[in-house]
Amino acid sequence: MIIASAAVDAIIAVLAAQKIITDQGGTIVKTEMMGKRRLAYEINHKKDGTYVLLEVEGSGKEIAEVERRMRVNDQILRYMTVRVDEMRRRADKLKNRRARKAEKRPGSGKAKAVAAGSTDADDEESAA
Repeated sequence: MIIASAAVDAIIAVLAAQKIITDQGGTIVKTEMMGKRRLAYEINHKKDGTYVLLEVEGSGKEIAEVERRMRVNDQILRYMTVRVDEMRRRADKLKNRRARKAEKRPGSGKAKAVAAGSTDADDEESAA
């Protein structure tokens, strides 16, 4: 997450971050311009900033370089780096657990069909 003082500064910061990440072997999964929002408190006498969300896949060296450059850029008010792989693993684990419970429930034919990999269209074709 990047918070810049103006929209133009945010776009420039995102383009610079994307170039750094791709040059060092990482990939940009998602870039979301969240727009101009009011800050919770003043930062450098600024009351609002432009928020940008970047989702990146890669090793830590790209992230370290991007953070280093953001630290010295005066136009970037704040930035935050969050590691999400652990959260995704947890979400996948819960999803699998729900699927297993749905299979064990009696009378849930839809869950069994989804688990077996068939769809309603496949069932209709086999019946015809």
